[in-house]
Amino acid sequence: MRSPLVVVEDGVIVAVDENGVPPAGMPVVDLGDRTLLPGLVDAHVHLVLPGVPDPVAAAAAPEATLLMNALRAAASCLDVGITTVRDLGDRDYVTLRLREEIALRPHAGPHLLVSGPPITTARGHCWFLGGALESPAGLTEAVRVRATRGVDLIKIMASGGEITPGSRSWQAQYTAAELRSVVVESHRLGLPVAAHAHAVDAMERALAAGVDTVEHGTFRTPTGVEPDRRLIERVAEARLPVSVTTGFSPAGPPLDESARVRIERTLAAAVDMRDAGVRIVCASDAGISDQKQHGLLPHGVIRLVEAGFSSAEALRAATSTAAEACGLVRKGRVAPGFDADLLAVTGDPLRDITAILAVAAVYRGGRRVRCFGSKNTPEFRF
Repeated sequence: MRSPLVVVEDGVIVAVDENGVPPAGMPVVDLGDRTLLPGLVDAHVHLVLPGVPDPVAAAAAPEATLLMNALRAAASCLDVGITTVRDLGDRDYVTLRLREEIALRPHAGPHLLVSGPPITTARGHCWFLGGALESPAGLTEAVRVRATRGVDLIKIMASGGEITPGSRSWQAQYTAAELRSVVVESHRLGLPVAAHAHAVDAMERALAAGVDTVEHGTFRTPTGVEPDRRLIERVAEARLPVSVTTGFSPAGPPLDESARVRIERTLAAAVDMRDAGVRIVCASDAGISDQKQHGLLPHGVIRLVEAGFSSAEALRAATSTAAEACGLVRKGRVAPGFDADLLAVTGDPLRDITAILAVAAVYRGGRRVRCFGSKNTPEFRF
């Protein structure tokens, strides 16, 4: 039985032939016994943060160091088959410079969408990235500043978070009206809004405000993770994507017991959301700690399967669904009209999801940017 043939012209897939018979004279790259997937889409990354225990100190590094961190992180993403990244929080707009650099050198990293510094309250979550506002009166102006700088989207911290001293993930930071003012101005300027929201109250307010994605969506309360069935149903009805960021780096330190229990409950809530029809995105939140090193997205996909997602559902959460949530109409599928961003792995991830870790080759826009394997790896030709 022949393998399917993917025909690429000018970086775009123009045909997928199940018979695998190339037209006469067409150059062919034979991947051998490999499974071809869409390149992965990581919808939540912090490239300037290098995945160390103290992100606050790391964010205070000189700008040149932040840019170098981001370049290394981008390369790590591409190494594991992540061909598109949405960066949801940098400092000093470093990722805009990185976006320009990678546009000139696609082999250096994934296609980038960037938000610049996240909007947050004074001493609020991730204030150390430079996006803190002294007053909600400055919210719309903050959106305009970012739009002028050329960001791809707006990121706002609707709740507190885990890595900021003094912040509480179960507490909302903005009212629904304040969030709505950000959404209205962002949409007026053609920019989507991603809302960091752990707290149940923050998730409620983000939904009411009309944000485009909810990040984390962990249903945090002062007493733990407490999914709200009615809220889940409303999120499903609104077709609001929720980015689940429960994967962790295998090379990082182990989770303590309280964190392990919280993550298990959060994964169970993700299954509940899936069952209710919520659009689940698998993202990483890479960079924020030594448990969240760059390139961990495939491990997040595996965690979803372990929690009860089918392999196909988990893979879609990190490819087509993630691309749609990010507003990318030409990413996340192996189909005509889509960018030829491709991941070749050894084995069949539909049968064994851990095959997603066995990367053989990575392509961006039809060009091979990574190739791994032994002397038995087939030759790749263009």
